[in-house]
Amino acid sequence: MKWLEHQRIRYTLSHHPIPHRAWEALMHNAAVFSGLSAVERAHLRELTTLFLQRKTLSGVQGLEVDTEMALAVAAQACLPVLELGLDYYDGWVEIVIYPGAFRVARDSADEAGVVSSQEHALSGESWARGPVILSWDDVAADLAAAPAGRNVVVHEFAHKLDMLNGDANGMPPLHSDMVRQQWTDVFSSAFEHLQRQLEHHHHPDINPYAATNPGEFFAVVSEYFFADPQQLYRHFPEVYRQLELFYRQSPLVRLASSGVPGGG
Repeated sequence: MKWLEHQRIRYTLSHHPIPHRAWEALMHNAAVFSGLSAVERAHLRELTTLFLQRKTLSGVQGLEVDTEMALAVAAQACLPVLELGLDYYDGWVEIVIYPGAFRVARDSADEAGVVSSQEHALSGESWARGPVILSWDDVAADLAAAPAGRNVVVHEFAHKLDMLNGDANGMPPLHSDMVRQQWTDVFSSAFEHLQRQLEHHHHPDINPYAATNPGEFFAVVSEYFFADPQQLYRHFPEVYRQLELFYRQSPLVRLASSGVPGGG
């Protein structure tokens, strides 16, 4: 069976190549890929090729997803699993892309237990065993000039990884060489620190949305890990180290070795 899968992969890579010009433009223009070595870019390109064959990217509300758009989403989605493999994204197939922010209704209860429905505008959403939903306006903005630490694609796919063992609760399935209690202590301490900053009206170290709940905290720090590792390491070095172990990547080392400014 492994031989058959290997042959299937070779067939996909040889018969569905990513256009060279589109790939080089994406690698050159999107800051989130800064510092990747030639070997890492080649591996990312293979993963992206396979991802595009295994997943369905669908535009809604009149949006037509062209090759460059699909490539941009797929490459960013594959970055977190560069050293983990596409099996981490098994069990679902669809990515739905809206032209802009989309609105969803959420039920919430107040202190008296009264339930009300409210609409929220979202840039992305992930469903357990279901699709990832993205706003193209937000994806494009991140590619062009994202605020430090922001990447909606990484955020939503971090939720997918988090949900591999249940709810999005900030505890993805850890590797055998990782210590669960250490992860829990580090993330709980950082999450509580951020909440205290907001409670005391201090300027938060990272995007305050991370204080919503542990699942959002994991997704937001994953954004920083790939999109602004210097900021994450500066304020939450132990969180950065845990993410190094989980993602099996070292963005700070990558940036330093590539000579990217601020990577030292």
